[in-house]
Amino acid sequence: MVRILVWVIYGLIVGLMAKAVMRYKDSPKGLFSTLAIGVCGSFVGGFVNHLVYGSGDPLQPSGILMGVVGGMLTCFAYRKLVTEKIKRELAAKSS
Repeated sequence: MVRILVWVIYGLIVGLMAKAVMRYKDSPKGLFSTLAIGVCGSFVGGFVNHLVYGSGDPLQPSGILMGVVGGMLTCFAYRKLVTEKIKRELAAKSS
């Protein structure tokens, strides 16, 4: 139970840091989206960290840094998916 709580707090911190770096107008808002970005970013960053260093603890500085980088990649992917969806919807309405 404590482990899950630590990951939720870690995900929120990483998500907040990633969203602060990747600020844009149509960024996802809310606690759940921040948590989702942080947790997804932690998985992506942890995978990259494992590939580069072979292992690592998420709560070490390299793990937090890679979690934020992964969160930034998650924000970027979210933005691309949402913008493409909006463009398709606008193109369908105008035709």
